[in-house]
Amino acid sequence: MFAGLKIKSQLCWRALLAKDATLKAYQQALLDTLDKPLNEAELLAIDLEMTGLNAHFDQILSIGLVPIRQGQLVLKEAQHKLVQIEGSVGQSATIHGILDNHLDAALSPEQAMAWFLAETKGKVLVAHHAPLDLAFLQTGIQAYLGEKTQLLAIDTLLLEKKRLLRQHEHLQEGSLRLGKSRARYGLPVYAAHNALIDALACGELLLAQIAAMGGMDSVKLTELLG
Repeated sequence: MFAGLKIKSQLCWRALLAKDATLKAYQQALLDTLDKPLNEAELLAIDLEMTGLNAHFDQILSIGLVPIRQGQLVLKEAQHKLVQIEGSVGQSATIHGILDNHLDAALSPEQAMAWFLAETKGKVLVAHHAPLDLAFLQTGIQAYLGEKTQLLAIDTLLLEKKRLLRQHEHLQEGSLRLGKSRARYGLPVYAAHNALIDALACGELLLAQIAAMGGMDSVKLTELLG
């Protein structure tokens, strides 16, 4: 209960302090969503591919979004966008497979952030190791709107860590990675390092975690965020 009140209080302050109308409306819409039962709230699994892991220096290359509605992944509304960068993708191409020429018709960073804010408004983000993705998105939004903001997301890695620690399991190196976490629930193996596939994989993991916690009717949205 107290965690839920803390989250709502933070969102209220973010909405109040936001100077940009888009950010103010974005935070207010999320605050309204948190008042809904989990099975009525719209969730959105996300993943990014980047040129590296430092949000201050590296750049977003692609964004994948997969809606989760009433306990189901809505694949027909899934989206994947490539994003232009300054310079070359360099050696990072060996990880994600995105080449410089793939970005010729990609969205500009400003277009990508405008699209992201429009598509995710009023929806609770879901990501595996959320702080990394959120850091890049917050940097991109600040560059686009000229104002800092904080995003909120359900972190499936953190949920899995808490579950394993409650069971007094030893956390081995790499045991919280997306593929390893999915394997504990019997979920299939997917190719990694594609933003859309990884967003889908993250969404499936969340639904498995919720089922293990008692199901959509038993879990509060704020419990997943706390």
